[in-house]
Amino acid sequence: MAHPRPAPQIRVGAAGWSYADWDGIVYPSRRPSGFHEAGYLAQFFDTIEINTSFYQPLRPDVVKGWISRIESNPNFRFTAKLWQRFTHERTPTHDDEKMFKQGLRPLVEAGRLGALLVQFPWSFKNTPENRQYLGSVFIQFLEYPLVLEVRHSSWNEPAIFQLLAAQNIGFCNIDQPVIGRSLGPSAQATAPVEYVRLHGRNYEQWFIPDDRPEERYNYLYSLEELEPWATRIQSIAQRADAVYVITNNHFRGKAVANALQLINLLTGQPVRVPPALLAHYPELANIAAPHAEEPALDQADLLFGSKNN
Repeated sequence: MAHPRPAPQIRVGAAGWSYADWDGIVYPSRRPSGFHEAGYLAQFFDTIEINTSFYQPLRPDVVKGWISRIESNPNFRFTAKLWQRFTHERTPTHDDEKMFKQGLRPLVEAGRLGALLVQFPWSFKNTPENRQYLGSVFIQFLEYPLVLEVRHSSWNEPAIFQLLAAQNIGFCNIDQPVIGRSLGPSAQATAPVEYVRLHGRNYEQWFIPDDRPEERYNYLYSLEELEPWATRIQSIAQRADAVYVITNNHFRGKAVANALQLINLLTGQPVRVPPALLAHYPELANIAAPHAEEPALDQADLLFGSKNN
């Protein structure tokens, strides 16, 4: 007899947590003893994307500390970005691979790694040479739940999605300023683990130099812009076991505000809102749950019903 398929898990959260301009906006101005950003966000979200892994391999001892901070949320999973040496510089060595995997090991052993995001820049186009390189990266990291993010529209081909599906590799559906041959919004699902990433739509600043990334991600989505994404996410979830939804418009906590709005759109339920954030984004009052002592249901319970009911 066929067993019913488990309800898909939709986890929503922001990209990163260590931003100076989040102080007093996302985080309280006066932090209590033992405060940690990841632990604080785990009260409101079921995922965070680790972006420091893009710049250098993670230190296992630091990762173990992060894991201990989010233990109170059993549904929480980290996602991580692959080191840029593999995706942007494309000059990795065997030692680079070994070092990067050592940093991920604590997440894997703790069952807290939801996905490894393989993100390539807009300049990485669909050519035979690039497809060959992509295949070599997939082989190197095939033991992880991989998701591919590309930004050039040349990758938007059925053959590419078939290739990903054959290898159980997810496709990252993105929202970005659509300029020239930039990849537009999509709702592809090619693997059990899927991904959505919202970068904002700051057209004027999108291609500024990399030394001023905060300006690139200075964009607050309106509810009217988020609603189509909620529909896409629900569609993707019907064809996957888990969907990670990451807001990357991190300037002054806008990613956190939009992530909370997405949870509300997906669940139809009020959400817990950090008090400081509510003061800076008063429009969140329309979706904010009353402050209470008892812990809120996690996103999985809100989306698909509590297991205790």
